[in-house]
Amino acid sequence: MARANAGLEAALRAILADRYHDKHPFNVRMHEGTLSREELQIWVRNRYYYQTRIPIKDGLILAKSGDAGFRREWIRRIHDHDGLAQGEGGLELWLRLGEAVGLERADLESLAGVVPGVRRACDAYVEFVDSHDLLESVAASLTELAAGDIMRVRIAAFERHYPWVGAEGLDYFRSRTQQAPRDAQDGMTFVLEQATSDEAQARCVAALERKCEILWSLLDAVELAGSRPQLAPHVQRRPDDEPGTSLVVLPERAGASNEISSMTRSMMV
Repeated sequence: MARANAGLEAALRAILADRYHDKHPFNVRMHEGTLSREELQIWVRNRYYYQTRIPIKDGLILAKSGDAGFRREWIRRIHDHDGLAQGEGGLELWLRLGEAVGLERADLESLAGVVPGVRRACDAYVEFVDSHDLLESVAASLTELAAGDIMRVRIAAFERHYPWVGAEGLDYFRSRTQQAPRDAQDGMTFVLEQATSDEAQARCVAALERKCEILWSLLDAVELAGSRPQLAPHVQRRPDDEPGTSLVVLPERAGASNEISSMTRSMMV
């Protein structure tokens, strides 16, 4: 059946060649070495939210299958992210990456700095899997076909352009160079075996296209967050009674603010 579906495999790989987020301007700049330390921190902080959604997504996929063999194979992905014991797994490795770029572990785990656009994109992936069948959910995961390559590019980029991060901070990327190709091959085999009609194949193509859109939207939000001026640590923004207005509060004074307030701009760093 996989041989008969060679056209489907080619179509799925073509989507990744055209739409995978390695071509997003933010990733291009990351790999060219032109991101600032703050931009890398914003990316690590926000991408962690995506990492936390992956085991949830995989749990939903497990619940969709009545095949014990499929579940035994797929549950490995949850083990990869959560670990088999405390202090293991991909989430732990991402936290170590956060520490390597200068973030506090507790702050990263709190998810307090995750921007709304990133939350929407990551939650949209979980919602997609929750609302679609097993075949489409597995097809959406096939972005992993390209993940191994982007991780190798990323490792080389960090070693060359961001040596201050430290080699131990790259362990997450290294782990994915092995895990992603393995998982992608398993997922592709399943899709090619199960997508036996034109209608099923079309749904698989649409699912992978949607996943690429979600990953692209995530980076759009990260890039926007990096381009916004940030309030100085001693300044707080609080809601005001008037719609569209907030209070910018300093230790000794406060003033009304909106998005274009010159006072707000003067307090940015």
